Amino acid sequence: MGTIARGERKTGHRRVRLIGRFLRADRGVTAVEFAVVGPLFFAMIGATIETALAFFAGYALDTAVIDSSRLIRTGQPDYISTASADNYRAALCGRLYGIFDCEQLRISVQGIETFRDFTTTFPLENDTGAWNFTQHYRGLRSGENIEGGKYVMIEAYYKWPTFFNIPGLNIAQTADGKRLLASAHVLRTEPF
Repeated sequence: MGTIARGERKTGHRRVRLIGRFLRADRGVTAVEFAVVGPLFFAMIGATIETALAFFAGYALDTAVIDSSRLIRTGQPDYISTASADNYRAALCGRLYGIFDCEQLRISVQGIETFRDFTTTFPLENDTGAWNFTQHYRGLRSGENIEGGKYVMIEAYYKWPTFFNIPGLNIAQTADGKRLLASAHVLRTEPF
């Protein structure tokens, strides 16, 4: 019996020494710290890059709407009739640097009575993120061409994809996990 007790004591001392050595060891600390902090660091870097890309895309959309609106403002024949929706979409998409899927872009061009009549509504269903937006290309009334000396409102919306979903940091995210980019421009056409 005494032999077993002595063997257990040696094993106990060995365990204590092993645990003590493990606690004092500093090899691999950097790897462990990186494993803990690294994913969070890369998620923050990714979210920062994604936010910068979304701002760039929003700026590109806004600039494209403003630039292409000149075609309507000056009364270019290919852009003022109700049948010109495809021409305007092509002109707008040509100014978007190829970073948008133009099939997913929602555009509305319509006449309004005055600048005070400029109103927009949220183009998505709050619960699902599905489009709740009617695309128009018309003057003041349905079937009417855009006329000279009139006010025109141009709206463009796009659902920008998101990749880094960090809880609490995606307040601008839609119900379907994307970010809504929007641009609106109101102008008065030249007399033509």
